[in-house]
Amino acid sequence: MIPDSHQTYAGALDIGGTKMAACIADASGPLLRLTEPTLRFGTPDTIVRQGVRLLDACCRQLQLDPSIVQSIGVSSCGPFELRDGALGFVPPNLCGGLPNGDDLPNDWIFLPLESVLRERFDTLRIANDCVAALHGERAFGSAPANSVYVTWSTGIGFGLCVDGHILNGKAGNAGHAGHMLLSENSDALCGCGNRGDLEGMIGGRNFGKHLNKPLAHIFDDARRGEPEALALVQQAASWFGRALYNLTAILDTQAIFVGGSVWRHNESLLAPLVRHEIDSRFPALTHGVTVQGATLGELVTDIGAFALVMPQDWMTGWRARRPWETLASVQLGGT
Repeated sequence: MIPDSHQTYAGALDIGGTKMAACIADASGPLLRLTEPTLRFGTPDTIVRQGVRLLDACCRQLQLDPSIVQSIGVSSCGPFELRDGALGFVPPNLCGGLPNGDDLPNDWIFLPLESVLRERFDTLRIANDCVAALHGERAFGSAPANSVYVTWSTGIGFGLCVDGHILNGKAGNAGHAGHMLLSENSDALCGCGNRGDLEGMIGGRNFGKHLNKPLAHIFDDARRGEPEALALVQQAASWFGRALYNLTAILDTQAIFVGGSVWRHNESLLAPLVRHEIDSRFPALTHGVTVQGATLGELVTDIGAFALVMPQDWMTGWRARRPWETLASVQLGGT
């Protein structure tokens, strides 16, 4: 590919607790997506600088001068915190200096984000990954005016849309309902310091950690009907379903879109259990509420990050062609 030097390009960076993805797009659609395991050691700016390097690698593979890409949307795990006028983040599943961080090879308690990216990019928008995903679902999927996006992955987070307005909150942390307290009896410790919150009990990292067994093995055993594993999965689905019911009751939600690796890999097992938790409760609030996988699939947060910054005149073409469906994605090794 020999890019046109007068073409407009945009970048997207998706920072997750396990994986990072960088993508470059133009008006025709996303051109290349590179992924890499999220680094967990080094100085606190390691992760954001890893993201910049990954974007540069995308540009090199596209034979594109990185300086041409001056607009970037960032979808990131959180929560966010404002320090010295710039947004950073404090992800419990990456910061070893927080409670329950004994399995992480660092002592991080705060990670810069905006300050590093502004060194490089003229236009920058940062959103929680679930909020970004909801922007993507609203722009290119089928999310109605009253909808929720939820990820069940390394952690658990939500994006909330009420009457057509995607909620942000005072620091961009609206939707961190993974830290809602659900059990006074659970000793499951979340990275945020809570015991008995949703993420502490069933988030991908914590669930496998406090059971001393890889999460994939637990689900494999459950699918085979192994009683103990099946009971664990049923309980996890019950807690997840109750959280979705709580948000439905609070927000009068019409549709719930679910993404994240735990859900995507186990949807056929989890969906009926979660659906039962919602349907078995107050019909006046739950009747007609739909629960489905993310319309945009695995790329929902990447496309959401682009939706934050793309020129308005790109959107019509992207909606018509759905170019992300043929997006080339390359996984790189760890650094």
